[in-house]
Amino acid sequence: MKRLLVAALALLSLGSLPAGAFPDRPPRILGGFAAGGTSDIVNRLLAEAVAPHLGQRPVVEVRTGANGFIAAEAAARSAPDGHTVVQCATGLLTVTPNLPGAQLPIDPARDLMPIANIVHSTQAMVVSARSPYRSVAEVLAAARARPGTITYASAGIGSVSHLSGARLAQLGGLDLVHVPYRGAAPGVLDVAAGRTDLIITNLGDVAGQIGEGLRLLAFADGIGSPRYAGTGQVSDALPGYAVSGWFGLCGPRGMPEPVITRWVEAIRTGFADAAIRQRLQENGLTLRLEDSAGFARTIEQDSRLWREVIRAASIRVE
Repeated sequence: MKRLLVAALALLSLGSLPAGAFPDRPPRILGGFAAGGTSDIVNRLLAEAVAPHLGQRPVVEVRTGANGFIAAEAAARSAPDGHTVVQCATGLLTVTPNLPGAQLPIDPARDLMPIANIVHSTQAMVVSARSPYRSVAEVLAAARARPGTITYASAGIGSVSHLSGARLAQLGGLDLVHVPYRGAAPGVLDVAAGRTDLIITNLGDVAGQIGEGLRLLAFADGIGSPRYAGTGQVSDALPGYAVSGWFGLCGPRGMPEPVITRWVEAIRTGFADAAIRQRLQENGLTLRLEDSAGFARTIEQDSRLWREVIRAASIRVE
């Protein structure tokens, strides 16, 4: 009996709880971006989808700031038992860690464990509904004819939307003017008002204004959306162009494999529900389930792309 007690205590100290012990209370899903945005929508759909399969309804907590790193640090410092996890979006894992000058409270590669990639976020290029540009080819032609006059908005320096514009400039040999905002929403508003020429961002950020204040020119991710059948890709006018966004789930390093597997299976089963998938589609999202190993490969692949874009554009944060 004494040996069994010692063994049990050792398992607890390592965070190696058997799968049956997880969850023994409602897990927390931390989000690093404002309520109501695409990131928050994904977290709330995730909580709803996995609740019946975990036997506990996860609590979604929003902890904004530092490009998602306040939430990420809280998760990284938590007990590695699976009860505190954090949404890991493209920028958190593949962009910000590669930005010269970035001061990070944690090292995502060292302190966070990929659990699963969950959804793909369709990327779209939009202009004002009153813009003279009706195709990507027209935007490219104008940028080549008048270097330094075409502007693109972004959610901030070092954001995926910033790097998406930088990638457009690099592949097209263009001189575009970057206009950073404090988040995608104000940037989208200025594009709709005609104060900035275009933005490349998550479809969910702009879908509500397409056909009203915004004109959808093309998708930027090589996938698109069935909601806008017939809309082409940026790569139709600029071969080789593709940028991708995704939202996954991470936990602190040291999480036991059975707990990671429990999360993955709950996500897989929960998102098999047609109603959940429909709600993803309505927000410009599609299911992209990858287990821990697959997610790690995606992180490394996208890190290489953004590292090269950052280097070529000499992007840094102060």
